[in-house]
Amino acid sequence: MVQMVIPRLLLGSLIWSPLRSRCYPLSRLASSSFRAFATVLSPPSKAIVYEQHGPPDQVTRLIDLPPVELKANDVCVKMLAAPINPSDINRIEGVYPVRPPVPAIGGYEGVGEVYSIGSGVSNLSVGDWVIPSPLSFGTWQTYIVKDENVWHKIDKGVPMEYAATVTVNPLSALRMLEDFIKLTPGDTIVQNGATSIVGQCIIQLAKNQGVHSVNIVRDRVGAEEIKEKLQKLGADKVYTESQLEVKDVKSLLDDLPEPALGFNCVGGNAASLVLKFLRHGGTMVTYGGMSKKPVTVSTSSFIFKDLSLRGFWLQKWMNSENAKECRTMIDYILHLVKSGSFKYEMELVPFDDFNIALDKALGKLGSRPKQVIKF
Repeated sequence: MVQMVIPRLLLGSLIWSPLRSRCYPLSRLASSSFRAFATVLSPPSKAIVYEQHGPPDQVTRLIDLPPVELKANDVCVKMLAAPINPSDINRIEGVYPVRPPVPAIGGYEGVGEVYSIGSGVSNLSVGDWVIPSPLSFGTWQTYIVKDENVWHKIDKGVPMEYAATVTVNPLSALRMLEDFIKLTPGDTIVQNGATSIVGQCIIQLAKNQGVHSVNIVRDRVGAEEIKEKLQKLGADKVYTESQLEVKDVKSLLDDLPEPALGFNCVGGNAASLVLKFLRHGGTMVTYGGMSKKPVTVSTSSFIFKDLSLRGFWLQKWMNSENAKECRTMIDYILHLVKSGSFKYEMELVPFDDFNIALDKALGKLGSRPKQVIKF
């Protein structure tokens, strides 16, 4: 009879097992020695972590993580792609309202392929493509182990970069078009920051509903080319901020109805331009502040135009009862992507070049498309 010997280190009343890299009481190890061999472990993982808040290019680093044991309802996902969103950067900086305690792994959305499953998993299979829904911290790593309920199975025929970015930006655009004013075909919306991912999504989703869009972009080199791109997406009107330095901006609408709804992600003067377009009783929704300047509103906008100012934060919506509709809406957006009627600009960057992608996301290398890490 051949006996297999596992090397062990005795530490007083504890014993160290090289299979798990942990110390256990002798009695516990003796009772579970055979089960240990059946334990399902994830592969070792690589992750982008930050141990303190601060400038992302200074506080993030790549580390190796040990294998993780899969419990009965756990799913191990091999990540395929994950974006660098402005909110990811804000979490690392420590200025976002909701953020994980440090040390933490970066990233908040992405797409992966099921690598292995626990014994109790019934709704997912190895090879399925999944995204975290609701959103989950820590997507900037090569393998993730989380409960089955975290993962939403999606169509593998969708381009990887769209699957990785479907939740934060497209879902924000969809909800803002639905949640504030009931729009009907023929209505008009106005927005600044039209070149952002949310802005591009609003243009296309509005067009899909028969709603016109007036779009404001900042003055920059190549502005005419940018206008053409947005018009190809379905934008009815595109103006630079300097073109709106006229007494009556509504004369630029031509035959379009005055906008009932406006979106602001910039602040400052760009927000004031949105307000100028709105009709009496219109609403402006603020969902960002890229200029880091406050929204300034004239008294007459309230008294004589009865304008309403609202705010939108996807995180709050995700924590509401309405979030149960999230997966249905994600499937709807991905269906539009697959049909070729929904797109936006992104740049896939290899995981090994994460630092380059981060510099681009931070604006160090000029204006760049959304950076999506490809694992």
